[in-house]
Amino acid sequence: MMGKRKLEELIALEGKKKKKKKKQVATPRPACSWVYFSREFIREYSASHPESSGLKAATKAASDAWKSMSLEEKAKYTKRSREVWDNYLTTAPARAPKPRKQTNLVTRCSPGRLFNVLQRLTPDQKAAVRSMGFGSLLGLRCRTLRRSLCLWLLERFNTARRSLEICGERIPLSPKDVELVMGLAASGKDVVNSGPDDLIVELRNSYNATNHGISVRLLEERLAAPEAGEEFKRSFILYALGTVLCPTARLDVSPSFLHFLTNMDTIHQYNWGKFLLDRLVREVSRFHQGKQRAVGGCLLFLQLFYYETVSVERPGSLVPGLGPCLSSWGEEEITEREKRERELGGYGFGEVLYKESCLGTESSRCRAQLDCLPSGRMGTSSEHGPALGHEGNQVERDQMNGEIIMDEANLPIYLGDKNVVCGDIEVVVESVRKACQNKEYGCKETLDYMKKSEHEETCSYAPCTCPLLECDFVGSSEQLSLHFSSKHWDSGRRFRYNCPQAISLGMNEPFLVLQAEEDGILFLLNKGIEAIGNTIMITCIKPSSSKETFLYDLVSGRGISSLRLKSFTQNFPGRVEGFPPVDFLLIPFRFLNSSRQLNVEVCIWNSTELVHPILNSAHQKQLKRPNRYIQMI
Repeated sequence: MMGKRKLEELIALEGKKKKKKKKQVATPRPACSWVYFSREFIREYSASHPESSGLKAATKAASDAWKSMSLEEKAKYTKRSREVWDNYLTTAPARAPKPRKQTNLVTRCSPGRLFNVLQRLTPDQKAAVRSMGFGSLLGLRCRTLRRSLCLWLLERFNTARRSLEICGERIPLSPKDVELVMGLAASGKDVVNSGPDDLIVELRNSYNATNHGISVRLLEERLAAPEAGEEFKRSFILYALGTVLCPTARLDVSPSFLHFLTNMDTIHQYNWGKFLLDRLVREVSRFHQGKQRAVGGCLLFLQLFYYETVSVERPGSLVPGLGPCLSSWGEEEITEREKRERELGGYGFGEVLYKESCLGTESSRCRAQLDCLPSGRMGTSSEHGPALGHEGNQVERDQMNGEIIMDEANLPIYLGDKNVVCGDIEVVVESVRKACQNKEYGCKETLDYMKKSEHEETCSYAPCTCPLLECDFVGSSEQLSLHFSSKHWDSGRRFRYNCPQAISLGMNEPFLVLQAEEDGILFLLNKGIEAIGNTIMITCIKPSSSKETFLYDLVSGRGISSLRLKSFTQNFPGRVEGFPPVDFLLIPFRFLNSSRQLNVEVCIWNSTELVHPILNSAHQKQLKRPNRYIQMI
């Protein structure tokens, strides 16, 4: 008897162990209108058809009845479902996001594909690539990404500060770094959308572009043709952007690139370094937020920037190169570097080198060499390497006129410890002065050559484009304000600062131009479409380098529910392309009115004195109404 009792106890104990604890489920999500109808229908059907074969037949009958009902007949259940959803959204606590578990890196950045295409280009095609300012890509030697390194860098990429936090240091990233590593221009006009709609539609059709993108294989087929005209140039830029420079999380090339590839004669004038960095920050930010599993952006730049910035060799063993770093790292060099990293114990054990790009070199050395040269003459009397045997031009003092007269193409391109490469210099004195590139837009500054690029990065006369699709006007922000108020006064909405204004956006309106009555500054109320609703944000049309910001408030309501965003505008020199890394308000589709329009209340402040009281008031309201006041960042 005792043995039997012990056996029963053991069996009962094992049964308790097998029972799993029930997972505590939060407030269940409410049902849709079909569920409410089917419950009511099946109850009545089962009562009136006792001979039916069970739930399966009743559900089939409910499905057939639902499909045959009109919208008016379904309205009863739809209204009930919406009421339950509204109550759920206002009372249910926010769900904590699941932590991302990322062990393998998924990216569309594929330097190997671009490398293979470059090997097949004809001399004429290579000349066309150089004419667009992308000649540095012809020196690409790296064919694969070191994914473990890229994933390690992504974990330490601070998108808010645009910096890498590695080796105990915070290393900021700038367009000049892109120029140093990738060889792309870090000055010039910002890359913005341009071109008429009919031309964009024609280009999309010619590339068979869909909502998913442009096929990479189609571009490879077109690049295989021997022609080197405008069609080749556009296809090459699309391919380079989609595979290496600015890939997205998708397999195909983004069709949005076509907007700034309408005029191929101006491609070399764009600031591609800034565009590449902005795209990289945006894609990494979306990856950090868990919005996409694959990582977009130029991870090749991050990899090579790490190799160039962090030294794992003995001090003094590094020899600076003359060209972009892109051509200095092939598979053999990278393999040797990775081997050295493993010997040190992994990534992040090297020494950070602080460099400032100055025509592809360290600016401190560049300035030091210039300062050391005699004031009356400049030459190449320093020691030369075997491949750098140039003789300097000597100029007598009586030929000086107070300024250096020099072609920009003939300026020195490198000044190192033992190597000096100089162009033909006509006259040499204390400084080189050159007008700002924004002279045609009103800038009257004439600066030393060494300070010119620094000024142009923050010049208030940097060009801005008209946001209207059918207009190709380009000018300073002040010129654009006058142009819009005189030529397109009926195409936007005028408003007054500090005064709320109700605005409606139609389904097919991607943006609305807002112009301030007080100073004429232009703003864009941008609207995007996501899976569950519309995103809206406000941007200011000013040079990206401008520090002036405006506080704005967006409110959208439906019934007792309301969504609200308070944030500061960010500056863009034209229409906003894609999904920039700025604050936005996500408004579900159920907030649309009966005409499928989006109603919002907009208020923009121009007084910095109002900022702190407004933010404090908003914070107090948020504490009082935590479920209805939603701020999304």
